[in-house]
Order: sequence, then structure tokens, then C-alpha cells
Amino acid sequence: MTLAHRKDVEVEGKHHMPEFLEQTEHRPWSLPETEWIWRQSWLDLAFIHVPVEAEIIQSRLPEGVRVDVFDESAWLGIVPFQMSGVKRRNLPAFPFMRQFPELNLRTYVVVNDKPGVWFFSLDAASLPLVLGGRLVYGLPYYRARMKMGWENGTCRFESFRRSSSMNMRCQYEPTSEVFYSEAGTFEHWATERYCLYSQKRPSASVCRAEVHHAPWPMQRAEVRIDECSILSAAGFDVSLRDPVCHFSTGVDVVSFPVEQISD
Repeated sequence: MTLAHRKDVEVEGKHHMPEFLEQTEHRPWSLPETEWIWRQSWLDLAFIHVPVEAEIIQSRLPEGVRVDVFDESAWLGIVPFQMSGVKRRNLPAFPFMRQFPELNLRTYVVVNDKPGVWFFSLDAASLPLVLGGRLVYGLPYYRARMKMGWENGTCRFESFRRSSSMNMRCQYEPTSEVFYSEAGTFEHWATERYCLYSQKRPSASVCRAEVHHAPWPMQRAEVRIDECSILSAAGFDVSLRDPVCHFSTGVDVVSFPVEQISD
């Protein structure tokens, strides 16, 4: 039974403090002093990674954002998953955003010695999220037709971007017991990151949005990619042969207000 199939344990209208906010010993820095504003769950994720020359990634990043490397390589991550229970603080979950698939193309960066995630694209089957993600966070969201479901222990995922011919069809399944990554491993380096960076337009300041969640429950996984143009759509000529793949049932997440960090 995956987290995507669980019942929502939060009673609508009851706005208690999320229990995982008390679990902070795994974080690389303290929680922000400001209150969190959004809450959601990220469920049934595949982390599909391929190495890329660091110079290629760095050339696509704004000034002040430095590409992060592991084993002397930068990495691109393709992450299909299910978004669930999106809600604003002190409000019930939005019925029209209760559950929908999402697909991210990301890399790993450092700004002012603080490691985080940089997104090259985010596809979602939710128009409100696409519009809000672009307006509030400055993230390159796209609306897509998407399907995601489980069959015989395998998660099948499809995404078709409405504004272009960007398609993604894959299936993935966990192949190991659950584990929690240790510092110094690739899994820890790629997943245990607690902020994202963005830029609303090329001349704008870089912004940071902090997030918090419990440590990722990880499993090794196998993936079969039937169709994938997300890399070429973002301008990357990178082979998807023998990707590194992991699976996670997911985490509950809160996010904090966006802050400007450079001029």
C-alpha cells in the first residue's frame, strides 16, 4: 500500500501543527523563523538521475547560482510523482487540487553556501498550480495532460504537455526494502535538500523558498522509459541510458514564504 492510496488523516477545518515540524534533527540548518504558508504531500515519486558535465548546467544558471556536483558530475533529475492535499495555512484543502500528477526536471545548486534545487521545468495536471507556481514562485510550470496509476506493483506515468510536443511515458517499481539515506551518499545528496531557487525573469533577483519534511523513505528502483522528450524540450542533449533510479512512497511537506536573496 503506497501513500497515494492512504486516507487523508487530517480533518478538514482542524488546523493543528504538523507533527513532522517537530522532527528537525536531520535538517542541514534550522527551520525558518517565519510561519509556513503552504502544505501538501509528495507521493509515489521516482527519482531518475543522469550525470551531466557541470559546465553545461552552469551555463544555464543565473549569476550567483553555482551548480553542485557529486562524483565530479552535475546531475539532472527527472521526477514524476503525485501531488496531494494542497492547502494554505489555516484553510482546508482545496477540493480542485486534492490530487494530481506532476513531473519535474531539476538540478542541484548552491547559493550563498546553501544547497538547494533548481527547476528547468515543472509539468502539472492542475491549472491553478501552474498559474500560482509561475506567479508566486517564478517557477517554469506548464500545464499537461497526465495519468498515473499502479498495476501489479508497477507505477505507470504519462505526461503530455499542452503547449508543445513534450511527452513522458515511463513505468517504475521499487526493488528493495525501505531505507533512509546516510550523509555522503548520492541518495542523500540528491534528495535531502530543503530549499528551491528560482528567478521570475532573466533580469530579476534570484529567490529562495524554504521547505520542510521528514527524511525521505527511499528504495532502490527500476525504471523503463518508453518515451521522454523532457530533456530535449529544456535544451539538453543527454542520454537516458542506464539512469540511476530510486523510489519513495513520499513525504508531507510545508513551504515557507519566498525571499529575495540577490540583487
